[in-house]
Amino acid sequence: MNILEKPITDSALLKGLIPQKSPFVMVDKLYYFSETKIVSGFKIPPDNLFIFKNRFSAPGLIENMAQTVALHTGYKYYLNQQEAPVGYIGAIKKAVVHSLPEIGTELETTVKILHNIMGITLVTAQVSCNGKLLAESEMKTALAS
Repeated sequence: MNILEKPITDSALLKGLIPQKSPFVMVDKLYYFSETKIVSGFKIPPDNLFIFKNRFSAPGLIENMAQTVALHTGYKYYLNQQEAPVGYIGAIKKAVVHSLPEIGTELETTVKILHNIMGITLVTAQVSCNGKLLAESEMKTALAS
């Protein structure tokens, strides 16, 4: 069940929910949140660090997925009036990039939380644009101790 009444697009609030700071922020909207799922959005700016030949690169797509996981954790902490923790990618079991999006493209990233035990989160993630699947992965993230 989505607990959001409407999407969150306030950049100051969103930047406070993830540990990454500009220019390394790869999420700019929160569309959906539940205990086991999150959907984020990101409009790719022309000055993004991961742009190569007018396209958002594969490492950028992976970072977008990881930051969506961080956004899930950060928003959960925010709801409990706690500061967002720092985390990192622990492992990527599978990552497939089907195509690279162009500058200005609006990404929609869906992360499903499979397990969350003692600060280790196992997820599946999919990045799409206009209904087209661009990339997918299975990854583990870990909270810094």
